[in-house]
Amino acid sequence: MQETVKKVLSGDFNKKKALWFLLTALVTVIVWNLPSGVFGIDGLTVVHQRVIAIFVMAVMLWLTEAIPAWATSVTIIFVLLFFVSDSSFSFMQGTEGQYGQLLDSVGIMACFADPTIILFLGGFILAIAATKSGLDVWMAKALIRPFGHRSEMVLLGFLLITGVFSMFISNTATAAMMLTFLTPVFKSLPANGKGRIALTMAIPIGANLGGMGTPIGTPPNAFAYKVLNDPTGMNLDISFGEWMGFMVPLVLVLLVISWLLLKVFFPFKQKTIDLEIDGDMQHNWRTVVVGITFAVTIILWVFGKPLGINANTVAMLPIAVFAFTGVITANDLKDIDWSVIWMVAGGFALGLAMNGTGLAEAAVKSIPFGEFNPLVIMVVSGLVCFLLSNFISNTAT
Repeated sequence: MQETVKKVLSGDFNKKKALWFLLTALVTVIVWNLPSGVFGIDGLTVVHQRVIAIFVMAVMLWLTEAIPAWATSVTIIFVLLFFVSDSSFSFMQGTEGQYGQLLDSVGIMACFADPTIILFLGGFILAIAATKSGLDVWMAKALIRPFGHRSEMVLLGFLLITGVFSMFISNTATAAMMLTFLTPVFKSLPANGKGRIALTMAIPIGANLGGMGTPIGTPPNAFAYKVLNDPTGMNLDISFGEWMGFMVPLVLVLLVISWLLLKVFFPFKQKTIDLEIDGDMQHNWRTVVVGITFAVTIILWVFGKPLGINANTVAMLPIAVFAFTGVITANDLKDIDWSVIWMVAGGFALGLAMNGTGLAEAAVKSIPFGEFNPLVIMVVSGLVCFLLSNFISNTAT
C-alpha cells in the first residue's frame, strides 16, 4: 500500500491503467443499473443483472489489464460474496426470493479449493520436485538422445520433448527449462544462421501445443475439464486418460506440421549439432522417491478410471508423498505459481455465478440457437477465442 502511495505521489503511477480502471468501474455501475428490459432475457432477476455487471467488469479488467489477472479473479470473488451471496448485506439479499436466486457463500469461497485446483496444484508440485532433484534434466537428456545429431532431427526432438514436458509441467516452466538447454546447442551453430531462430521458436510452439495434451497442461484445459465433468452440467465423466487419448494424437500432428514449417522458413546452414545439456540428476533417495511418485502419478492419471479413482484425487498423491518425505519443504511452496491458481479460481467463481443464479440457463433460452448451424456457432466461437488470446492470456480468454 505504501509503495502504491509513493508511486502516485512521485508521478510513477500508470495513468493509462488508472483510466481503464475508472472506465471499467463506470461501465459496471451503468450495467448494474440499466433497465432489465435492455438485456432481452426473459425472466431476468436483479441477481442476474448483478452477475452480468460483474461479468462485464471481469472481461474489461482482463482485456485492459488495468490490474493483474489474478487480482481480477480475487475481485470477482469479493464482489460475488458481498453482493450476490446469501452472506451479503441484508439490503442486498432482499426478502426471500425478492431479487432472485442467491449464491451459497461457502460455495463461492470453495472455488479456491475446487478439485480442479487441486489437480493443478499436484502438477505444480510434481514440476518443482522434478526440477529440484534434477530429474527433469535427466529426462531431457534421455529423450533428446534418440534424435541423433542431424540439425533437423534435433529441432524435431526439442519440439516433441517440450510438448511432452508441457503436458505435465506449466508451459512457462517448460519453456524456461528448455530454453536453458538451448544455450550449449547455440555454441555449435553459426551466429547469423536461421537455425537458431527455428530452435528458439520450437520451445514456445512445443509448450503451447503440448499443453493441450492433458487436463493439467495449461489452465484453459482445467476450465474445459471442469465443464465437461460437472455433474450439474454436461457430466460426461471424461477421465484423464480419455482426454489424452483424444488430444495427444492431435498434439503430435500439430507438432509435426510445426516442424515442417519451421524447417521451411528457418533452414539450418549446419547439418549436424553437438548436444551438451548442462546439469545432472541428484543421486540420493529423494530422487528415487520423486521418480517413483512421478511415474505412479502419471500411470494413475492415465489408467485410474477403471480403478475407480479420478484425476483430482490422484493429484493428492505427489502432494502428500513429497510433503511427508521432505522432498518439498515450506520454502518450495513459494515456487508455486499461485497467481495462476487464484486466476483459475476466479474463473470458476464466475462460472458458478452464471450457473448457480440461473443466468446461464435464462440467457441460453433467449438465444435462438436453432436458427444457426452448429458448425457456424463452433467456428465463430473458435475465431473469437483465437482473436482474444492474441491480446490477453489464454486463461483469461
